[in-house]
Amino acid sequence: MSTVRDIAKQTGVSIATVSRVLNNHPSVSPEVREKVMAAANARRYTANVGKRDTAIIAYVYTGESSLGSPFDTALLEGVYDALTDSNYNLMVVDLRRSRRNNESCSQMFQRLGVRGAVLRTTLGSKTICQEVAGQRFPAVVIGDRHDDIPLPCIFSESRSASKEAVNHLISLGHRRIAISINIVEDSDHSDRLAGYHDAMTEHGLKTDERLMLRVPANRQGGEQLVRRLITAVDRPTAIYITDPMAAVGAMYEAYKLGLNIPGDLSVVGFDDTDFRYSVLPAMTSVCQNAVSLGTEAYRVLSHRITDDKPTSSHSPAAWIEIHNSTGSVPK
Repeated sequence: MSTVRDIAKQTGVSIATVSRVLNNHPSVSPEVREKVMAAANARRYTANVGKRDTAIIAYVYTGESSLGSPFDTALLEGVYDALTDSNYNLMVVDLRRSRRNNESCSQMFQRLGVRGAVLRTTLGSKTICQEVAGQRFPAVVIGDRHDDIPLPCIFSESRSASKEAVNHLISLGHRRIAISINIVEDSDHSDRLAGYHDAMTEHGLKTDERLMLRVPANRQGGEQLVRRLITAVDRPTAIYITDPMAAVGAMYEAYKLGLNIPGDLSVVGFDDTDFRYSVLPAMTSVCQNAVSLGTEAYRVLSHRITDDKPTSSHSPAAWIEIHNSTGSVPK
């Protein structure tokens, strides 16, 4: 295991300077700080302070937490199941709350005893991925992907399944088809929107900006969505809702308002677990196995911690499962 002395020798600075960097002392220049942290991370240095447990994997929210979402619940289950037989424990970290002033991500991880990080990111927190990659800390990205950042990105390819879902609605006679995506931008939702455009274009159908709606990825967002749809002058006959809880909320709100699904509105949802079976009628959904994404994230991260070279990313395909929430347009 590397020591402070090894890092000092590699970087050409004193042991005292290395110690100041690792403890986030303000007297060190940014250039020296970056050089020392890169060396420490490359050597997989871990501070040995008392009896502190340093065998920790962190699931890191780089922006606003979505801990209560079905997607995150499934991801955490996958990570936890995968590390059960290892020596690691799992820690959930809110970067905005845990990071001290003028502290780099690597310094924060060192202080917390973290050996590797699963970064839960969105487009808005891309700079965090850039910082962690630059500091060579063992990490993987989940929930988004960044082709221009040298970190493995674990994701499910949902564009083709989303296209298939919209094709299904078109085959039932629907032409005015809406789509709902999350108000938080990430590559997953961009893929689902692209699949929607692919299907509409392939069938020669024009897309209407008024039918591309953004709502929060929760039940309240789904309720809001249905209320917006029923007040529209030329409302759609079908909708693809790309978030599980928003889809469930929309189904319940439609029931409360007396809308018949699929008679009045056909719905295709998105499902990370088994939420499609919790509503009546059972919901046609684009599905992904989010538990397997969490498992794969840990597998890739564990290789990075030990300096092995696993596949850089993993993209199992989503699929569409047909149930009873879609119906043909009345003639």
